[in-house]
Amino acid sequence: MKDTAIYGLSSIVGRFLNYLLVPLYTHYMPRETGDYGVSTNVYAYTALILVLLTFGMETTLFRFANETPATGSSRDIERWPDMVFSTSFGLVGALTALFLALLFGFIGPISAHLGYADHPDYLLMMGAVVAMDALQALPFSYLRFQKRPIRFAALKLLFIALNIGLNLIYFVLLGKTSVFYVFFINLLCTGFISLLFIPGIFRISWNFSFPLLRRMLSYSWPILVLGIAGILNQVADKIIFPLVYPDSADANVQLGIYGSCVKIAMIMAMITQAFRYAYEPIVFAKAKDADKNEYYAAAMKYFIIFTLLAFLCVVGWMPLLQYIIGAGYREGLGVVPVVMAAEIMMGIYFNLSFWYKLIDKTIYGAIFSLAGCAVLVTFNIILIPRLGYWACAWGGVAGYGTAMVLSYVVGQRKNPIPYPMRDICLYFLLTLIIYICMERLPEQWPSWAHIVLNTVFICIFVAYIVKKDLPLRGLPVIGKYFK
Repeated sequence: MKDTAIYGLSSIVGRFLNYLLVPLYTHYMPRETGDYGVSTNVYAYTALILVLLTFGMETTLFRFANETPATGSSRDIERWPDMVFSTSFGLVGALTALFLALLFGFIGPISAHLGYADHPDYLLMMGAVVAMDALQALPFSYLRFQKRPIRFAALKLLFIALNIGLNLIYFVLLGKTSVFYVFFINLLCTGFISLLFIPGIFRISWNFSFPLLRRMLSYSWPILVLGIAGILNQVADKIIFPLVYPDSADANVQLGIYGSCVKIAMIMAMITQAFRYAYEPIVFAKAKDADKNEYYAAAMKYFIIFTLLAFLCVVGWMPLLQYIIGAGYREGLGVVPVVMAAEIMMGIYFNLSFWYKLIDKTIYGAIFSLAGCAVLVTFNIILIPRLGYWACAWGGVAGYGTAMVLSYVVGQRKNPIPYPMRDICLYFLLTLIIYICMERLPEQWPSWAHIVLNTVFICIFVAYIVKKDLPLRGLPVIGKYFK
């Protein structure tokens, strides 16, 4: 549990520190240049490519490295994890080399097709970054297998510290305003971290095995499908937007507005990630307990309660939170509640996913994710030309909503769990009423008045939680002071 906490905390802290770059970029990169939209679009491509290049081998590495060979000498058994690493790294290395050869060999038509004919250097830099990220993925996974959480966290946080430091130097001290420096800094930091892995790579006993590779591929390809569906649900809208938006000259400007406002909604994603790191190990540990279904039902309820509270806090304190992004990007703040609703659905879908994981029917996860992805992509292609970035926001609701509903309906037939639907619906209804009250406050009122009244509404929600599901007398230490 200690190691899990370090891995989880380093990832969450790293994500939060990266979050601090949003005000920097949106205050120093003018909206009119569309540079933040370019950054949003290119990073969406790199996220998808990274999933393709790693080919599900991070999870596969854990599965096979923990396996004990049926035959072989004691030395062969001792070197087995290194063979698994060597074989998986060989595949990822080959895919990465092929990717770089295609990118550098056909950079002209690729950059022209993606709308970067004038800036192929953007794609070349980020292509090198995603290649190094793919090659780092397995060494990072191997550190987890070797139970070296301190080195894992140190390298992750060192990258974040370098990235933030260089961004402050270039944008604040040197006054740079181009997205070129965003990509350039990422290239420098990723390259530096890659160099730190070299000594450890030389200490590994390299031994590539084709028979082992065939076994690993049969295990990894479903994981790859799930990974592609999952990442497309997150980035498809940002990839599709410039391709179908009717005004190509304004596409990156609009995408920059959407991409910056979405960052505020990512507060919900951080809550979901923190919950996942804490909850996932417990789920499998409770799998054999007689009361496991009641436990899962209660966990779902409390997850929904606290994500709805986070939703109200973000919406209610938006007059203050809006200053996270530059003034030129704030016209898109209206999409934040919609994107947060999609994130809540994604979190619920994650909770619902355990029924098929616990009965080893992960094929259902692939089906639900692909169905949600298909809905999201279709929604964006059809409606972006008409609705702009609002189609991206509602596409997320449609996609995650589809996966969520399918998982719930099928799950209740295959492995029913007694979720307290009446209580959950009451919480959603109360949230909706409070949200409407917040939105109906007169716009001409000063910001401080909105914040004060919205805080009162939030306190009403908290009071309902305390009255209904979290009595103060149940709290540790101070609970004895409440009746």
